[in-house]
Amino acid sequence: MTRPELIRIGVIGCGYWGPKHVRVFSEIANSSVTMVSDLREERLDHVRERYPGTRTTKDYRDLWNPDVEAVVIATPVSTHYTLAKEALLAGKHVLIEKPISFTSAEGEELVELADRYNRTLMVGHTFEYNPAVEYLRDYLASGKLGKLYYISGTRVNLGIFQKDINVMWDLAPHDLSILLFVLGMSPISVSASGQAYVQENIHDVAYLTLHFPGKVLAHIRVSWLDPCKIRRLTVVGSKKMIVYDDVEPTEKIKIYDKGVDVPPYSDTLEEFHLSYRYGDITTPHISLAEPLKLECEHFLHCIATGETPRSDGHSGVEVVRILEVAQRSLSNGSMQEPVR
Repeated sequence: MTRPELIRIGVIGCGYWGPKHVRVFSEIANSSVTMVSDLREERLDHVRERYPGTRTTKDYRDLWNPDVEAVVIATPVSTHYTLAKEALLAGKHVLIEKPISFTSAEGEELVELADRYNRTLMVGHTFEYNPAVEYLRDYLASGKLGKLYYISGTRVNLGIFQKDINVMWDLAPHDLSILLFVLGMSPISVSASGQAYVQENIHDVAYLTLHFPGKVLAHIRVSWLDPCKIRRLTVVGSKKMIVYDDVEPTEKIKIYDKGVDVPPYSDTLEEFHLSYRYGDITTPHISLAEPLKLECEHFLHCIATGETPRSDGHSGVEVVRILEVAQRSLSNGSMQEPVR
């Protein structure tokens, strides 16, 4: 059997996500982490200690050399556009952590550049590669849930506080990418409210309400100020209800055979009785494969085959476009704003 060609990876940024990418790409058989860049010497020392064969540099431009075929950008959001643009112009394939950019216009330019130079551009919407989220999407598509009513999401914990973006731009991209992925449609309008408590003018708690076609409603709560780490999505339909809990170690999906039925007709108030259904709770078997590894393998596959990534630049831009609308609502008294 022919061994797949080794794809040489460079990683820019060794804060939170960067080291995880270094680890995963180092573990995958058909990739090699050639070079890592960060401004902090202690972070580079860590990389050299763990991965002696990987070169390190404080100048990210060193990654534009021919020894690197693809780059991972895991830096502050304010740098995403500039770094990704330089990488694409240097002929590199790019995997960029969420969100793709600070503005949808910047993201659209990156998409155009990737198309022009025939490079793979992928956004780190890691939860789209989570087997539990894939199961959720397939279950909704099967029709077993019935008519979809609403979705409620909670993504909260204590920290990690960011200095260049608010909590909505930090945490909500995860839930927005999940919603776009499992629903297969974009919201019509968005409203947002929140407050800045710890850092002036940087919201650390926010509530987003999204209206989708078909009267589907979604509500997302994100916060850096919560005593408990919660990563939960509740999906309610006319036949079933599903809870996806990413913090749960094994039973990440639970299907509830619960609901309420309205009688087909009634002539008097006495005849009108809602019928409540309390059925079984089903916990399907879900693969425990690491989503980040599945994401990185998909990136390598798209580079090798030329296929369009699941979380491509277009989906990254759509998430940013929704965030822009939510930010506008956050600034104008929580008014409901159209997405397009």
